Amino acid sequence: MSLTTLKITQNEFLEQYLRGTGRRLSSSQADMLYGIKNLRARMSELRGVGMRVRRKKSTEGRSAYSISARDVTGSRAAILV
Repeated sequence: MSLTTLKITQNEFLEQYLRGTGRRLSSSQADMLYGIKNLRARMSELRGVGMRVRRKKSTEGRSAYSISARDVTGSRAAILV
């Protein structure tokens, strides 16, 4: 059960929450806290619209994602919001 109910799309939320903030989010955190079941798919969609998504793997092999403040063209303008 998620602790937060999102009023915007998951991709819009992820752009606002991660982009340029230095935060990282793992799949288990996304599911437990925000109800995002398939974080990997959402990150793939964000890459598809031009965001620079970074993945950091832990020593256990788990991934956590962050998003650069600048997109692939160098702009800092919001893409989805």
